[in-house]
Amino acid sequence: MSSSGIRFSVIGINHNHIFGQVDALLGAGATFVSFFAREDDLAASFAERYPQAERVHDARRILEDDGIALVLSAAIPKDRARIGIEVMRRGKDYMVDKPGMVTLEELAEVRRVQQETGRIYSIFYSEHFNSRVTDKAGELIRDGAIGKVVNTLGLGPHRLNAPSRPSWFFEREAYGGILTDIASHQCEQFLFYTGAKDAEVTYAMVANRNNPRTPGLQDFGEMTLRSNDATGYIRVDWFTPDGLPIWGDGRVMVVGTDGYIEMRKYIDIAGREGKDHLFLVDRTGTRHLDCSGEDLPYGRNLLNDVRDRTETAMGQEHCFKAMELTLEAQALAEAAPAGQGAR
Repeated sequence: MSSSGIRFSVIGINHNHIFGQVDALLGAGATFVSFFAREDDLAASFAERYPQAERVHDARRILEDDGIALVLSAAIPKDRARIGIEVMRRGKDYMVDKPGMVTLEELAEVRRVQQETGRIYSIFYSEHFNSRVTDKAGELIRDGAIGKVVNTLGLGPHRLNAPSRPSWFFEREAYGGILTDIASHQCEQFLFYTGAKDAEVTYAMVANRNNPRTPGLQDFGEMTLRSNDATGYIRVDWFTPDGLPIWGDGRVMVVGTDGYIEMRKYIDIAGREGKDHLFLVDRTGTRHLDCSGEDLPYGRNLLNDVRDRTETAMGQEHCFKAMELTLEAQALAEAAPAGQGAR
């Protein structure tokens, strides 16, 4: 089976990240066969964008189709682990939007079934795998551009757009909490940039600071991580102001012993046009790198992994460890008094 001959389907299209997931595989040569969605309004626009894919009205048609090697999902977060477990038990690989699960118990079950079946459970951390600047920064770090990494700073602000959000968006049990929902991006990048295989959550806090009408919404969260050789701070929130022309000013800074890198992933405010900006400061000076033309290898690598049973897109334990840290931080934060951090 060549990677270009791999056929995939979709179960659940509740988050717009599904478009990036599908496009990653189509761009790598895979064939989009079918999709299942309960919501007619979501299905209509999705089918218009991907007319080649048949809408099926029973997910079992996808699960029971032996010609489908890979299933994608951006279902409501509380449903994602259940779908993935069923997909793996049916002998198929799975690529799911983050968060890949919303509880530590779900993570344990997913890990068990993944090990039993040997199938791929890949979580699409889009702020890495759909960001051209992210892999470029990783390449520079691996080449020694800033020496040994000692600290990371990850900021994930988002625009709330409350009137456009579905009801589940405001239900804590459905989306998993703000750290679970968003900070997994930054946890994954902490592991990626530091090269750490494990880390400890040393502090975590979540709060509803400005949305009393929707008490289930956590609109602010922060956490800190520590590995053997590095530390990291993460802040996520729903406070992007209307004046910003994009959904959020996502930034990552990586500090090394010989320099530092800052990524302005989606906008350089009052600066250069476009996105994927990388700023490198080292012993010789400062540089700006336009990374908008860099490769996005995730889709191609994942298809190769499906074919070759390898882990080139993302190591399986790396995938799970990022969610483990996120879920531990969420649990730690919620064990503390409301709006106060815990360590």
